[in-house]
Amino acid sequence: MRTNSPSLAARTAKIRAHLRRALHGDDIGIVVDGKIVVLRPVAVEATDDAMREYGATAAELESFEKRVHGQIRKAAKAGDPQLLPRACPRSPR
Repeated sequence: MRTNSPSLAARTAKIRAHLRRALHGDDIGIVVDGKIVVLRPVAVEATDDAMREYGATAAELESFEKRVHGQIRKAAKAGDPQLLPRACPRSPR
C-alpha cells in the first residue's frame, strides 16, 4: 500500500524553512495536542557568568559543578524527580 505522505527529506526541509522564518522574526506557531508551541530564537549566555557576576573562581566553579552533578546522579539512581526543573513537567505516559 502506498501513501501520499511527504518524504522525510521534504518534512525536514519544511521544518528548516519554518525555523529560518522564525530566525528572521516571523511569528511561527505549531499546534500540538490543542496547544500552540511558538518558535523563536533564544540568546545563549556565556558560561563564565558566575565568574563575572559573583566573583567565583574557576576552582570554586569546578567544585560546584562536581557537587551538583553528583547530586543529580544520586537523585537519578534513586528515581527522585526532585531535581527536575518545575517548568518542564513530565508528559503523561
